[in-house]
Amino acid sequence: MKAMVLQEKNAPFVMEERPDPVPGPGEAVARVIACGSGLTIHHARAGRAQVNYPVIIGHEVLGEITAVGEGVARLSEGDPVTMHCYLTCGHCHWCRTDREALCDNLAGFVGRHMDGGYAEYIKLPARNFIPIPESLDYKAHPAEVAVICDAIVTPYKVVRRARIQPLETVAVFGAGGGVGIHMVMLARWAHARVVAIDILPEKLEKCREFGAEAVIDASRENVAEALAEFTGGRGLDVAIDFVSAPSTLEAGTKALGRGGRLVTLGGNTPEPFRVSAGEMLAKELELLGSRSFTKQEIMDSLELVGRGDVWPHVTEIYKLEEAEKVHYRLEAGLITGRAAIVMD
Repeated sequence: MKAMVLQEKNAPFVMEERPDPVPGPGEAVARVIACGSGLTIHHARAGRAQVNYPVIIGHEVLGEITAVGEGVARLSEGDPVTMHCYLTCGHCHWCRTDREALCDNLAGFVGRHMDGGYAEYIKLPARNFIPIPESLDYKAHPAEVAVICDAIVTPYKVVRRARIQPLETVAVFGAGGGVGIHMVMLARWAHARVVAIDILPEKLEKCREFGAEAVIDASRENVAEALAEFTGGRGLDVAIDFVSAPSTLEAGTKALGRGGRLVTLGGNTPEPFRVSAGEMLAKELELLGSRSFTKQEIMDSLELVGRGDVWPHVTEIYKLEEAEKVHYRLEAGLITGRAAIVMD
């Protein structure tokens, strides 16, 4: 099979010819149809994430099962599938209680610690593959169906974790990114009022198209003042931060009203930030992390898209051999929405 391989930190992709994978007991192999390209996997390309080199990156996969190993009963050859990217044990407390991302025995992440979707075939534990429902025409829309398992499910989980309610006021920091713009979409799906915050006018305009009631250009405006004006001084109900730099986390926290919730998803910005314990107490604030998602949340997201509630926003499609081009654009912040690689 052809595969785009990262040999070392921050090095270009190398096209390699590798043996087609063969499933062992409890495993399955899928032919990759499409694989999403977002910042999460770009952090691996750019050397900002822990990776076992050499590796094939990519975790937003749409494929069709080509072979199953011994003991695999729920998958058959030809089944269309997507995937869950966490390599979990399936039997610890967190796995049993539908919070797999907190698995006690987490073995890593597909595309970092196990080869992912930038290849013609992918082999995974069978439990990581999730069937595509009949309501989704994956052959007509391979790129869009591929990215559901991250770009849609990540904000879907945030809606649930932050308990976003109709008519609440929600701010999205980094709203023009590949997941941020879908967060705007899902917050509107939850009937919240949404303000989008980013630094590129063209991305902010796209956020308006997907439901943002107001936008704030953080490169030109005072974010705190603009948020206070938008909320009439009442403060935000929810601040969702995909940037998660100390400055944005502190701005988001200060903008919260009584009972407000801050959600951070910035795993690659580990610097601490300051928050007033007195303000947390006085306002009963909640500071939340939202780490990945569960298999059930992926299935819910597939159903949401299948019944037409939301639709993934894929703006750029590339061939496998063009992986370097898409990652150049990701690094430069030039992609609005999601990009994807679609196999020939």
